Amino acid sequence: MEKTPRILIPIEVRKYIYNRDKYQCQSCGKKLEETTLSIDHIIPLAKGGSNDMSNLQTLCLNCNQHKKANLDLRFRRHFS
Repeated sequence: MEKTPRILIPIEVRKYIYNRDKYQCQSCGKKLEETTLSIDHIIPLAKGGSNDMSNLQTLCLNCNQHKKANLDLRFRRHFS
């Protein structure tokens, strides 16, 4: 599997992802008031994941550091 090149995620896309995910870590559920949030690739680029918005999620820094380039088995996505 070929690694997808990393691109800079535009601020407008970051704002959209945070808003879509209700400013909450999609792995542990912590909110912005409780932790520092980041944008993460659900399927890592190293495993062929895309830079598409559907492959992005909000994670807290702790969950993001533990996930690394692995798939998160706790992943849950709730679209409203």
